[in-house]
Amino acid sequence: MSSDHIFIRDLRVHCVIGIQEWERLTRQEVCINLELCTDTRQAGKSDRIDDTVDYKTLTKQIIAHAEGAGCFLVEALAEQIAQLCLQHPRIQSVRVAVEKPGALRFTRSVGVAIQRAKT
Repeated sequence: MSSDHIFIRDLRVHCVIGIQEWERLTRQEVCINLELCTDTRQAGKSDRIDDTVDYKTLTKQIIAHAEGAGCFLVEALAEQIAQLCLQHPRIQSVRVAVEKPGALRFTRSVGVAIQRAKT
């Protein structure tokens, strides 16, 4: 397994998430952080996007998924995003953190971080 990582920090998406009735009616901001484990050596040599993870395309897929998912729990959204990332042939494992800013009083944010790998 490669020790190379591509990271995406502070991806902000507005989606329906939460267990309270009002949360099912209002889009809320979530903050997503990703760390993609992949081998970047070929891309480093070739300087070609085809030899790496196209993170712009992946980010668009994550945004579209999160906006339409309607999850109750950040745990579920994180798992779904991890599985979406692992569908990419170049991604060996992924660490996903999903946070809900302002979800609890007196906190900046609340969230979950998970790590998943291809089996």
